[in-house]
Amino acid sequence: MRFDWQEAGLTADEKADKVLKAMTEEEKFAWLSGPMAIPLDDETLPDGAIGSAAYYPGIPRLGIPAMQQSDASLGITALGDVRPGDNATALASGLLLAATFNPEMAERTGEMVGREAFAKGFNVQLAGGANLIREPRGGRNFEYLSEDPVLTGVMAGHSVRGIQSQHVVSTVKHFAVNPQETGRVVVSSNLSESAMRESDLLAFEIANEIGQPGSVMPGYNLVNGEWATENTFLLNDVLKGDWHYPGWVMSDWGATHSAAKAALAGLDVQSGANLDQQVWFDQPLKDAVTAGEVPQSRIDDMVRRILRSLFTVGAIEHPAQPHGDIDYMAHRLLAQREAEQGIVLLKNSHQTLPLKRGAAKLLVVGAHADHGVLSGGGSSAVTPVGSLRLPGVDFMGIETEKVFHPSSPFWGIRAESGAAEVTYLSGENIAEATEQARTADAVIVFAEEWRSEALDAQGLSLSDEQNLLIQAIAAQNQQTIVVLETGGPVTMPWLDAVAAVVAAWYPGSGGGEAIAGVLFGRVNPSGRLPITFPASEAQLPHPEQIDPESTTSLPGMPVKGGIIPVDYDVEGSDVGYRWFMRTQQTPLFPFGYGLSYTSFDYSDLNVTAEGSDINVTLTVTNSGQRTGADVLQIYLHPVDQRYVSRLAAFRRVELQPAESRQVRLTLEPRVIACWDEDQSQWLIEQGRYQILLAKNASETVLSTHVDLPGRTFGYQV
Repeated sequence: MRFDWQEAGLTADEKADKVLKAMTEEEKFAWLSGPMAIPLDDETLPDGAIGSAAYYPGIPRLGIPAMQQSDASLGITALGDVRPGDNATALASGLLLAATFNPEMAERTGEMVGREAFAKGFNVQLAGGANLIREPRGGRNFEYLSEDPVLTGVMAGHSVRGIQSQHVVSTVKHFAVNPQETGRVVVSSNLSESAMRESDLLAFEIANEIGQPGSVMPGYNLVNGEWATENTFLLNDVLKGDWHYPGWVMSDWGATHSAAKAALAGLDVQSGANLDQQVWFDQPLKDAVTAGEVPQSRIDDMVRRILRSLFTVGAIEHPAQPHGDIDYMAHRLLAQREAEQGIVLLKNSHQTLPLKRGAAKLLVVGAHADHGVLSGGGSSAVTPVGSLRLPGVDFMGIETEKVFHPSSPFWGIRAESGAAEVTYLSGENIAEATEQARTADAVIVFAEEWRSEALDAQGLSLSDEQNLLIQAIAAQNQQTIVVLETGGPVTMPWLDAVAAVVAAWYPGSGGGEAIAGVLFGRVNPSGRLPITFPASEAQLPHPEQIDPESTTSLPGMPVKGGIIPVDYDVEGSDVGYRWFMRTQQTPLFPFGYGLSYTSFDYSDLNVTAEGSDINVTLTVTNSGQRTGADVLQIYLHPVDQRYVSRLAAFRRVELQPAESRQVRLTLEPRVIACWDEDQSQWLIEQGRYQILLAKNASETVLSTHVDLPGRTFGYQV
């Protein structure tokens, strides 16, 4: 059968209009709300659903396939074991991806997620985590990317672009200012418009421009006293107004609070409606249309946006069907390469690393390193076949396990090291571990810090037991190396006592091999921190945390304790490293920091203003003995100090020994500018601006300046 939308030469908008005109009102409303497609209690899986985050029925008479939606940015999940025996490749955490500073890697791993989603029958992926990390203890930080809007926006945008290249719609989420999990359904993130535009919103704006995601998902939180899902400023004024966003806005699961108000504010779909107080976008929304509160044109606009996004990525022309034709070995290798680029070397006293091959005895301790590598919990948790599953947390009525992906650092170390003896100990018996450490050529201690959706980390410290273990082992062996598997920054009271520290984040399906490659020099570490590591919680703009016992974090539960306002104007747009600069505090490790096994020299820093573009050129040379990659970071700040330094451009560059390369970067103009609330536009003030080439946010290596004329720019109406 041939359908009207298959007429040659039609645009995605024209195809959507033809389908919309042929749809009945019931078919339209069937796409505006839907339950989670994971049965809870006595619920059953909807007919036709694969089993995933959501299912919306197809319209065969119009040639429209069902929408099958799955989580998330880090791979294809099967929360609650909804598809028993299902396998999937687990990518490293978003923090590790951002630590690569490599948009090409973001796009390649996005393509991998899209390929696996399509092969499993999914045509919508709930990916694109683009929240700025304002709260370094945030339980969901491992899903997100960084504390900087340019790095976050560029990496998220390329990841989304990769996913959508495979005929799969991707979201970006959670729009916006959604930095914490404890009390996430009752927290109001309060922040001025100018600060929001220069930070959180800028990250989403850049991600939308690069990735052109088919859908945007607001968070559970409120923003300036209004739920994100019914926030007219966010959805209508900024997203659909200023940014001319053509896709659809879907709620998070159980985050809808009204019918008419939400629809008129810009929400298009109520997701996970069985977790809400009621199915708002069914009969209540129909009644609002009948009563004239919501015009029929708004209902049509909702559906048209969904259709347009599906047509834009080819999800209707190329319907996804489960076929299982997935090259898991190739995907695992890609995940390993991602991890190899994003692991960060934080300390390396006396060139302890890379370790020499052929040792008599190596000791590996802790974090189930004999089995695999840690992953984060919640809706983004990917569980490949062979994972170690331990008790975790209850998440929306589903038991969420603490998962270790089956990529053993211990076996990777055995393969890479060529050591005569490699021994593993759990570390639970400190006396046993210290006794073994005395006779080892080197000790590699794996330390874990597990985070999950729905609950923030309580503090920035590793467990007391792990800190004591590291201190005790370091006292017995000067060649103690600590490998951190964490969902964010941690404090390190033992830092001075150990020889080397490696931040491996949650490194995914190839993580064990990647860690071993870094430890023994097959891989020259090139990761750079996408987030500041504070020396203590006292340095944070919000040292105190919400008491998890005083409120609720989960959707589908009665609100406990009332709305909790959080004043993010304390730091405003100065998130992360900008806050440390503003308050002149020295962190444990700054944003952008990372060591290498080689060295780099820099010269010929020049800046030119060409029309509205500000371009920087420089020469970078690998002055060491090993092939390696450097991350060029260009920061900018006005000489009159109106604001602190801001990252304006970055580039990852791989060089052979003695190789030089001239690199050209264009600065992001919205980083140079400030948002003028009175005029609703960006303003670059006339004056002199310093341009800094830096190794990280705290270490400048070259500087120059440029004189800029004043100018304004905004959004076309």
